[in-house]
Amino acid sequence: MNALLSIILIFFSLISQAQTIEMADTMRSEGKIYVVIAVVLTILIGLIIYLVSIDRKLGQLEKELKN
Repeated sequence: MNALLSIILIFFSLISQAQTIEMADTMRSEGKIYVVIAVVLTILIGLIIYLVSIDRKLGQLEKELKN
């Protein structure tokens, strides 16, 4: 849970820094920044789901090895 909170805080700090970049202003004015944020969030959510599924499978394998 702490790792997820850390990732979220890092993400928001990067967004706040991106506001000073001219490219971000252009993308925001054209409405494309929302597409970029949606893609980044989709990738992050996909990675988190993948890591959770690997953790569950690894947990099952560890239980099988103990028995």
